[in-house]
Amino acid sequence: MTNEFYNGRQQYSQKSWDKLAGSAQFLFAGLLRRSRSLVSRPRTLLDGGNSRRANSVPNAILHNVWHSGWISPTKLGLILLWVLLLWWGERQVFRNSISSCQWESWEAWPSDTTPHHAVLLADPQLVDPHTYPGRPWPLSTLTVRHTDLYLQRAFASLQQILDPETTFFLGDLFDGGREWATGKDKQKDSQWKRYDSRFWLKEYARFGRIFLDHWIIRAPLENISTRKRKFIASLPGNHDLGLGNGISLSVRDRFTTFFGLGNRIDIVGNHTFISVDTVSLSARGQAQSDNLRHNEAQEPNQEIWGITDGFLSDIKAKMSLAVDRELRARAGQPENRLHAHEVLDIHDPKVQSAPPQPFLEDVPQLPSVLLTHVPLYRSPGTPCGPLRERWPPSKSADNAAEPLESDDANAISVSAGYQYQNVLQPDVSRELVEKIGNFEHVFSGDDHDYCAVVHHGFTSKGRGVREITVKSMSWAMGVRKPGFLMVSLWNPIDGNRRSSDVPISSSRNAGDITLRSHLCLLPDQLSIFIRYGVLLGFTLTTLLFRAFIHGFKKSALCDGPDEPSLPTERPPNACVGSDKRDRAGSMTGLSTYNYSGDSHQHSRTTRSSAGRPRSLSPTSGYGIPDSGSVYSKSSLSRVSAPGWDESADDAKPRRRAEKGMRAVWRETRRSTVQVALVGLLWYVWLAYTS
Repeated sequence: MTNEFYNGRQQYSQKSWDKLAGSAQFLFAGLLRRSRSLVSRPRTLLDGGNSRRANSVPNAILHNVWHSGWISPTKLGLILLWVLLLWWGERQVFRNSISSCQWESWEAWPSDTTPHHAVLLADPQLVDPHTYPGRPWPLSTLTVRHTDLYLQRAFASLQQILDPETTFFLGDLFDGGREWATGKDKQKDSQWKRYDSRFWLKEYARFGRIFLDHWIIRAPLENISTRKRKFIASLPGNHDLGLGNGISLSVRDRFTTFFGLGNRIDIVGNHTFISVDTVSLSARGQAQSDNLRHNEAQEPNQEIWGITDGFLSDIKAKMSLAVDRELRARAGQPENRLHAHEVLDIHDPKVQSAPPQPFLEDVPQLPSVLLTHVPLYRSPGTPCGPLRERWPPSKSADNAAEPLESDDANAISVSAGYQYQNVLQPDVSRELVEKIGNFEHVFSGDDHDYCAVVHHGFTSKGRGVREITVKSMSWAMGVRKPGFLMVSLWNPIDGNRRSSDVPISSSRNAGDITLRSHLCLLPDQLSIFIRYGVLLGFTLTTLLFRAFIHGFKKSALCDGPDEPSLPTERPPNACVGSDKRDRAGSMTGLSTYNYSGDSHQHSRTTRSSAGRPRSLSPTSGYGIPDSGSVYSKSSLSRVSAPGWDESADDAKPRRRAEKGMRAVWRETRRSTVQVALVGLLWYVWLAYTS
């Protein structure tokens, strides 16, 4: 029984493979005959001795392609629509969106100024297995590819059109960066155990291909060496490291090794930008982390928040030192000042304290800007303003022109969960403002949508602190129109290294003198896909309607008597839809079909195999010799074009042409494949050459 089952299974498999091979062979033979038929007629043009008109060969090929049904005005029009729409949706729409945000259209500085231009990008969160767990292939692969293409095109267009001098990232570079284990500790969650540092390194290289490669193209080496252009992506987010006591030290060390320190000071456009790793600072006051060993000599989680706390302890001196180094480098002097050499006793009080730095008193105090991934604390319901996409401001019932003072829908939710919190704790926010001091602008990320608030509870220079939460630049982060923030900085310094505080205009607030910002929106990717879907429906409907017209217009018969023995000619496509005609793709009879590009007329050239003279008439008349004659029917040679199948053509008559719904289905399928093939090739080229 087992042998019989095995033999029967083997015979069934062999028959299946034979059928599959036969189908593939038939398909390949049909394509070969089709391509051969398209070039057979131009080839006979040269064989017929008319080689001096070889320039008509391309015209003949186009003529044959057109009249063979492969190209028609309807299909050509649909192909052109797809070419134009795909070019717009994959290329031009990004340039149009970013071109509408030109610096000159909104910054409004005096004409003789040269402001410093910077862009702030938030939450690219490269899509990875952590973003949509369980999403099946190929949907998961297509999601990754389309989000990467979107980020890459947006960033490349941004650098090419706006040409900013400084580019800041506000954290959450990856989506699952905190989940990928390092070599020092293993991943506890079984769902992510197969993703390790090797996977993280691939994601790091992917980030470089999307962003850094396009920035380097726009940043010549001489500009990098002279501090004219900067690319700063060291500020971590909760998706990069985790949050608070959930941070693993090895994960943070890996991030800072490749991207730089999360706590840093940069002098940009005569402004002091202070980046603070607030996701690590949030660990203070939380329960002891399970990733750390308990040390009674230290406070809970001090190994996590201690570095950021030390950075903030003497932040004002570090800011002055950074400004002094920057100004000395611009003047062509060594960045670090040389101190006098002297020998001190180890018990000297000077050794125990920090060395004096009297020169810091002469350093100008530049306007300060705070960068943090998690926004500062605010009261629940604090509205974010009209530029928030997901929930625009609600209007008061008494006065519709004024927004509500408390609007929960328009506000950032004051909440927290696993490895995230929407705003910082009140004590952490207050500590940042008090230690840094004298700043008026804060830029943050994390929320994915735009939010502009003024913290009146945190005063600086007698005014509140204005915070802008930057929109995510990825279309996969819950916003239809992603965006980024443009910042224009103008703070001239005079020859005495003093910051000029000259007002720009009487209509401007004092806090806006040196810094202006503008939200630039990126294309709505979902609406682009919707347009693709509308055109797809229009294409299928048009091709189906065309197929109905052609299907019921065809001739009912294409068969007839056997081919005559004497040479005759049948014009091309005399029997449209004939299976024999479509499969053979050949010319019939002894004649050769020539096409002249000048006269556009069909000519027939009949050749005799014997080439005998016509001066004498045959005794038996002009006709077919009988069987006893020296010339028999079988001796008449037939000169045929390539693809002639004499035995098959004489063996059986031509079949009845397809008509009705079968012809409609055949024409619809054929036309759809032709239009889709061109569209897909064009889309693949656009997708892989961006």
